[in-house]
Amino acid sequence: MAYILDAGALVAIDRDDQTIHRLLGSAMVRRTSCAVVSQVWREGAKQARLALALKGVEIVPLDGEVDRRIGELLRESGVSDVVDGHVALLARPGDRIVTSDPDDLGRLLEARSVRADIHRI
Repeated sequence: MAYILDAGALVAIDRDDQTIHRLLGSAMVRRTSCAVVSQVWREGAKQARLALALKGVEIVPLDGEVDRRIGELLRESGVSDVVDGHVALLARPGDRIVTSDPDDLGRLLEARSVRADIHRI
């Protein structure tokens, strides 16, 4: 099982939220979208905690094939957020998505017919 981190999870890490630390403490596999990192990265010099945490996270890039799959998924789900679309594509059955916005991700996973756990942070 992998933990897929949405922007809310990275913000919680940056704020040193103990709930996120307990949740991810034993997680061996962590993934996020490069677009999620872009959403939360503002002042690198002041985000040392986040920078350190990201060293243990697989940051998945966008490419031409994924871009098209995201667009198709957005159409199928009725969701418009490209970043959420990419996060949903990263999830595999049995994974856990950590997010502050579970509604859209739930719709995206449903459109993909992927059973993954959504954990609200």
